[in-house]
Amino acid sequence: MKATNEMHLHFPSVSANEGFARAAVAAFAVQLDPTLDELCDLKTAVSEAVTNAIVHGYKDAIGTVYIDCRLLPENKIQVRVRDRGCGIADIAQAMEPLYTTAGEERAGLGFAVMKSFTDKLRVQSKPGGGTTVTMEKTFSPRVRQNG
Repeated sequence: MKATNEMHLHFPSVSANEGFARAAVAAFAVQLDPTLDELCDLKTAVSEAVTNAIVHGYKDAIGTVYIDCRLLPENKIQVRVRDRGCGIADIAQAMEPLYTTAGEERAGLGFAVMKSFTDKLRVQSKPGGGTTVTMEKTFSPRVRQNG
């Protein structure tokens, strides 16, 4: 599908940039006139994907997180969050609720949250080659009232 608009963003994998990433994606998505609930869902999914890249992808190192957003026809947004970190050896296992490699301070629900707040979730990864999370969400068409 041909994008009607797109943006590309990259930043260091420090936790302070997680809020920046979710705000930037939300600001871009506003063009589709989502409801507040839809926008909050998207922000939560982006937050989880970026946090995974920072906490799991780069572990104790600083790398770069890449975000590509595309607005697609029929009120759809595609968000791709990518890192060049350590990668995931077993994607199916990583996507299981409560599975985590980051110790007891992490709940292991990142992928489950992303999946529940988006319409489509795809994860591609290769050990040593990084991870790409692609999410799609369709916003409800809104009827405008003349005022």
